Amino acid sequence: MAVPCSQTDGLLSSTQIPLAYEDQEDEAHLSKSLNQLETILRVFGFCQHSFSSLTLSWLSFLILGIALPVVMVHLFSHCIADCKKYRIHSFEIQVLVFQCLVAAISLVCISYSLRQYGFRKFLFVDRSHGHMAQFRDEYVKKINGFFRLLAVWVIPFLFLKIVLEAVRMIYVPHNSWRQSVVILIALIASWTYSTTIYLSGCALFNLVCNFQVIHFENYGKLLERDLDISQYIEEHIRLTYYLSKISHRFRLFVILELLAVTASQVEALFQTTWNREIINFINGGDFVISSIVELVGLIICLHAAAKITHRAQGTGSVAAKWHSVVTCASDDTCQGEISRNCGSSEDANTGLLCIKLFRE
Repeated sequence: MAVPCSQTDGLLSSTQIPLAYEDQEDEAHLSKSLNQLETILRVFGFCQHSFSSLTLSWLSFLILGIALPVVMVHLFSHCIADCKKYRIHSFEIQVLVFQCLVAAISLVCISYSLRQYGFRKFLFVDRSHGHMAQFRDEYVKKINGFFRLLAVWVIPFLFLKIVLEAVRMIYVPHNSWRQSVVILIALIASWTYSTTIYLSGCALFNLVCNFQVIHFENYGKLLERDLDISQYIEEHIRLTYYLSKISHRFRLFVILELLAVTASQVEALFQTTWNREIINFINGGDFVISSIVELVGLIICLHAAAKITHRAQGTGSVAAKWHSVVTCASDDTCQGEISRNCGSSEDANTGLLCIKLFRE
């Protein structure tokens, strides 16, 4: 029995409305997560889209990241009663220098890329991306993973920093408790600011790589479907293009952070070797915490780079296997058609063209 057109239209509209509602809800959820991420980056000065925001960002970094800890360390060295035993040594100033250096590298590189490409385009989740709709849930999970990664590393180190400064305030002789408390709060605030900037840059690189890992994993599933070959080639070109862009945008960031962390560890090695008799928990705790933080950020970057490289190699392996199967099937089909003399020239030319494209 035929169904009237009005009834079919009603059925289609009743099924399309929930789908459209879910699509809008997913888009709203993704936009909310992206806005939260952009807000965090804006708070710490990464979004420098105007002259006022650029000035405010670097003024905050100069005050909170550089001037404040240097002044507090200077005041702390003067408020100590027994300066000969608990004096602030040169390697503690060098720890502050490298702490500011890795944070400045992160701020410069990430803010430059965000200013040049824009927030969504920098993350490769702009609305012009043809496949964004089917990956919205996974994008949201990766963004939540960014916040978890920051919390997992910043909060424990912040707790250690507070304990260290509290122990130093209690056991180091001082002239004024009030001044020591002010110095403690200022040092903790400055350290948290610089550390969050550094780890945010590393976690952002990890997030961009994780976004592309989603597409690399999907490409293997895409090859299992019976689609037009042009779609396979188009997606392969897209993945290659995005991989090269990620490498280009973050190459300088990773190299500079690697050099800065290496220089910090080498300098710390010389300082601890030359000053073995004066290093203890009180004056060497900052060096230990800062060294661990710097190495953690570097490990996050290297893990992200290794992960996306591994996925790219896996995708290449799957594509090569698929290419072999298609080539063999095309050769067998062509030979069978020729032997039976019933193959058309158009099918043969199409098969040869496909083989030529994938071999290139």
